[in-house]
Amino acid sequence: MPVESIKVPDLGDTKDVEVIEILVKVGDSVQENDSLLVLESDKAAMEIPSPRSGVIKKIIVKVGDEVNKDDEIFSMEVEGDAKAESASDKGADKDADKKQAEKPAADAKAQKQEQEPESEPEEDKPASKSVELIRVPDIGGDSDVEVIEIHVKEGDEVKAEDTLITLESDKAAMDVPSPASGIVKSLKLKVGDKVSKDSPVLEMEVVSSGSSAKTSDNKKSTGTSEKFEAAGSTESAPETDPSASAKLDDKRLAKKQAEFAETAATRSDSKVYAGPAVRKLARELGVDLTLVDGSGSKGRVQKEDVQKFVKSRLQGPATAGAAGGAGIPAIPDVDFSQFGEIEERPMSKLHKVTAANMHRNWLNVPAVAQFNEADVTGLEEFRNAQRKESEKRGVKLTPLPFMLKACAKVLDEYKQFNVSLHSSGEVLIQKKYIHIGVAVATEAGLVVPVIRNVDQKSIWQLAAELTEMTDKAKNRRLSKEDMQGACFTISSLGAIGGTSFTPIVNAPEVGILGISKTQVKPVYINNEFVPRQMLPFVLCYDHRAVNGVDAGLFATRLAEILSDIRLLMM
Repeated sequence: MPVESIKVPDLGDTKDVEVIEILVKVGDSVQENDSLLVLESDKAAMEIPSPRSGVIKKIIVKVGDEVNKDDEIFSMEVEGDAKAESASDKGADKDADKKQAEKPAADAKAQKQEQEPESEPEEDKPASKSVELIRVPDIGGDSDVEVIEIHVKEGDEVKAEDTLITLESDKAAMDVPSPASGIVKSLKLKVGDKVSKDSPVLEMEVVSSGSSAKTSDNKKSTGTSEKFEAAGSTESAPETDPSASAKLDDKRLAKKQAEFAETAATRSDSKVYAGPAVRKLARELGVDLTLVDGSGSKGRVQKEDVQKFVKSRLQGPATAGAAGGAGIPAIPDVDFSQFGEIEERPMSKLHKVTAANMHRNWLNVPAVAQFNEADVTGLEEFRNAQRKESEKRGVKLTPLPFMLKACAKVLDEYKQFNVSLHSSGEVLIQKKYIHIGVAVATEAGLVVPVIRNVDQKSIWQLAAELTEMTDKAKNRRLSKEDMQGACFTISSLGAIGGTSFTPIVNAPEVGILGISKTQVKPVYINNEFVPRQMLPFVLCYDHRAVNGVDAGLFATRLAEILSDIRLLMM
């Protein structure tokens, strides 16, 4: 079997990347995509997978070395047929083939120039039309992603980078941009369809002029569009150079699609220390890598860990609570049709994800509820006095910005609420920023956009940002980043009614505030009962991280600030 030199692949713009771990030793047999070593740049750690299957014959680098693209790192005896050649032989043969091919190509070019007259100037060439089949670009390994919105119809004129459709994965909604400008000829899908990479989206008529039209006819954007001859055209398509066909005509489009793929590929297991082969095995077996304990160096998840995890689940009780419910028996299905007419309605992906998260949090967080109420008569009088200013600014001033500001102040004073509990149960992670999530109900389900640095913003700024985030949520335009990083959550049912409720703590946060509808109640003040506007609220907290005394102090201080908003300036 031939011996090949394994080199560092393209690392982008990163240079002098340090080798922090070597995962194999001489004599090890590795499979294609098995991790060989780990590099660490200023930004992140990267595993280098094996390009072939074979046996490690020599390790050229050591821990602490700095490497760049094309640096040799291993020698490997490659598994394969007898036709495999060494890298140097391949290079020599490639050069010889190239020289051999150049001669007839040059002769053919010279003969063509003798037979054909001079072509007219490029600027005088007529415009040409072509029909492109637009396909779904790389969506980060996702498959069967649902189409939730189509933004164009037949006959519409679109420009490059205009949004064509919106897809919804388990984590977020993603827009698919147009790779070119043109007119939509026909749609190839409908709302509710499931698509994957390279699935057809629509056919588009593109108009090009001059030499750029000819060039674009010779190119084919990989995984995005296929070009066909325009109707009625009798010209045969010229042969293309394979290396040119892999390039995108528009660099901005390439960047946008790369961002799209990166968003789609970002998943909850992205921070798990595991190689490409292990991730592929986990996807095939339907295993969430965040639930698997890694036995490798520095907690790296190995294939054996995934197989052991699957085996333990298969041998465990087959119940709905097996993932965290300590063997709770599943609720049996009932044939409700025996009692009357029924209809089955599928849950949206967002609804299913929310249900799974709430179930996990309910089972894992020992939550306690602290009930209280605040006299918000003064707050409401002040808010109503700002109506003219509110109209002038074009911002609706609701009680919620005051709640955000008050919670931020109390979180700063009682820092034990601004923590998260490490999975080991032995470490509290103290946060030095204050980001607060606000639960928003949409037609698709419940979402929680996050308002960042609440303590550093004014009431008017918070009101404007709340309006913006709420609109984005209801129109399914929230990005994954918009829903990450909260330290605390507010869930308000004030406009709906009710005297109180107990929201579920949104782990890994340790507290959530539930706000109900303000009611006018008689309050005994200065030896008499007077009508006051009272706001009922409940503080639910994770008793593993917060004790009852701290929760009582938090709720009392919050009621005090809401009762006299001048305290926000102190």
